[in-house]
Amino acid sequence: MIDWDDVFARMHKAVTKEGKILPSVSTIASERHDPFDVLISTLISLRTKDEVTLVASRRLLGLAPTPAKMLQLRQQQIEEAIYPAGFYRTKAANMLAISRILLDQYDGKVPSTKEELMALPGVGIKTANLTLNLGFGIDAICVDTHVHRISNRMGWITTKTPEQSEVALQHVMPRRYWIPLNELLVSYGQAICTPISPRCSICPVIDVCQRQGVDKSR
Repeated sequence: MIDWDDVFARMHKAVTKEGKILPSVSTIASERHDPFDVLISTLISLRTKDEVTLVASRRLLGLAPTPAKMLQLRQQQIEEAIYPAGFYRTKAANMLAISRILLDQYDGKVPSTKEELMALPGVGIKTANLTLNLGFGIDAICVDTHVHRISNRMGWITTKTPEQSEVALQHVMPRRYWIPLNELLVSYGQAICTPISPRCSICPVIDVCQRQGVDKSR
């Protein structure tokens, strides 16, 4: 039986000790408290480092805090605002398309269901769930590569894809941890439980970790 309170507390303490800040999307969410901000900053964050995401999100949302304002910008202006985020040209085009859809179909508001969010250009399951989590406070498990890797490595679940991990985690994890799971494991995965050669020597939960798939560690 997993003591989730204990595991999360130990992981959080270790991340804080390592000086790891909250992921950039969580920072933007805490600063602005708006679903559109979370949606846009999450789109920017895909294939992009946190520090780049944070600066780019603040820069773009300073210019375009609403879908209507976004549509007043040219695509090149959006590209320049979010550069050097990964795939910045594609993301800029998607942001314009999303803003148009929000104005035409949702009265300028971000929809609050996973199905509607995932119908927007460039929005996948991670972006949809983070928008529900941080934009609306709706319980949903957001599974990215860190969450998928660590959950399987710890032995909480046994899955092959992030989509499978989302479903499996819903069955084993208390609902109160669904929202904080992503930001904690992203930070933990960057600082301690790294993809290659994880830092098991300083891991505070090594005693309850099955170390699935770990061949080499530090």
